[in-house]
Amino acid sequence: MMDMVFLYASMGLCGNTINFRKMWRWPRQKGRETMQKKPGYLSRFKRQWQYHLMLLPGVVLVLIFSYIPLYGLIMAFEKYNPALGFNSPWIGLGNFTYLFKQPNFLKTIWNTFYIAVFKILGGIIVPVIFALLLNEIKASGVKKLFQTLVYMPHFLSWVILAGVLMDLLSADGLINQILLSLGLRGMNFLGDPKIFPWTMIISDIWKSFGFGTVVYLAALTSIDPGLYEAAIMDGASRWKQTTYITIPMLMPTIVLMTILSIGNILNAGFDQVYNLYSPIVYSTGDIIDTYVYRLGIEQAQYAVGTAVGLFKSLVSGALICISYYMADKFAGYRVF
Repeated sequence: MMDMVFLYASMGLCGNTINFRKMWRWPRQKGRETMQKKPGYLSRFKRQWQYHLMLLPGVVLVLIFSYIPLYGLIMAFEKYNPALGFNSPWIGLGNFTYLFKQPNFLKTIWNTFYIAVFKILGGIIVPVIFALLLNEIKASGVKKLFQTLVYMPHFLSWVILAGVLMDLLSADGLINQILLSLGLRGMNFLGDPKIFPWTMIISDIWKSFGFGTVVYLAALTSIDPGLYEAAIMDGASRWKQTTYITIPMLMPTIVLMTILSIGNILNAGFDQVYNLYSPIVYSTGDIIDTYVYRLGIEQAQYAVGTAVGLFKSLVSGALICISYYMADKFAGYRVF
C-alpha cells in the first residue's frame, strides 16, 4: 500500500494533497460492506429446530444413563454403606490405597494390557493382509462371498460365540479331535493359564478382522489405477506393485487406525472374557472389567469397585486424548 501511495504521488496522479486516511480506510470499509453478517444462534435454531428435536431423545438417554450416574463416583472416596447411602464416612483415597496394595490388582492391570495390546496388533495386521489378498481376486462374486463370510462374525454377540467356542475348544471338541488325529497332543484352551490369553486374542481377531478388512478395502479403492499402469509399463511384478504402491498408499489409514486404537488399550473385552474364563485362569485371564464386576457385584464391595472403574476411566481418557493428538499430528485426523 505504501509503495502505491508514493508511486501515485510521484506521478502527480493524486493532486497536490493525498488523503491518507481515506486511502488507508477504504479497503476496510469495502470489506465491511461486502462481508455478510453471520446468522445468530436463534436464527439457526429456527431453521434447524427439526434436527434438534430428533436429537432430543438421544440427549435425554445420555443424560440419564451417562451423566446423572456420575454422581455415584463419590462412592470411590467413601467407606460406602448401603444403609447410609452417599452419606457414608469419607475416607478420601483410602480405597485406591487399598487397591494398589492388592497383588491381584496389579496382575489384573498387566493381564489387561497384555491381552489388549496383542488384540490391537492382530486387529491391524490381519485385516491388512486379508484385504491385500482379497483385492487380488478378480472374480467379483468370489470376492464378495469371502468378504461376507469374514464379516458375519462381527455381528454375533460373545454370548453366542462363547457357546460355539466352548464346544469347539473343549477336551473332546472338534479342534482337539483334529489334533489327536494328526498325532499331536490335545490342548486345554480354556483351562490352561498359559494358553487362555492367546485363546482370547486369536478368537477376538477372528471375530473382528472382517470389519477391519472392509475399512482397508475401501482405502484400496481410492488408490489411483494410473500408478499401477505406470508400474506395469516399467515391468514391476505384482509383489513390487504391492510393496511400492499399495502398502505406502495404505500407510496413512494404517497409522490412523493404530493410533485411534491406543484409547482402547485398557479394554480387553469384558463380554468375551467373562463368558469364557473360569477361576482356574484368573492368574492370566482376569482383566480390569471382570475384576470390577466381581468386586462390585459378586462381593458387594461397591466402593472398591467404583474406585477401580474410576481409575480405568481416567487412564483411558488420558490415552484417548493422546491418541487423538497423535492422530492429528501424524495422520491429519481431527475430531473437533
